[in-house]
Amino acid sequence: MKRAMFEYTKMILSKVSFDPNLFCKELKKGINRLLPYEVEELKVWLDAYTKNKPELNQCLVLMDK
Repeated sequence: MKRAMFEYTKMILSKVSFDPNLFCKELKKGINRLLPYEVEELKVWLDAYTKNKPELNQCLVLMDK
């Protein structure tokens, strides 16, 4: 249960990846809800997940804030 929010965030981001605006919105929510070390893990996951989805690259800017 410890990692529930991290896994939930990844699941939601996967489901909304069809819409870059919605993806960015959900990414913001996830960043605010996750613990700092989970945000770092999310960065790694996002790099791999968005590699073949260039339309989502605009949202990666949120990870640098």
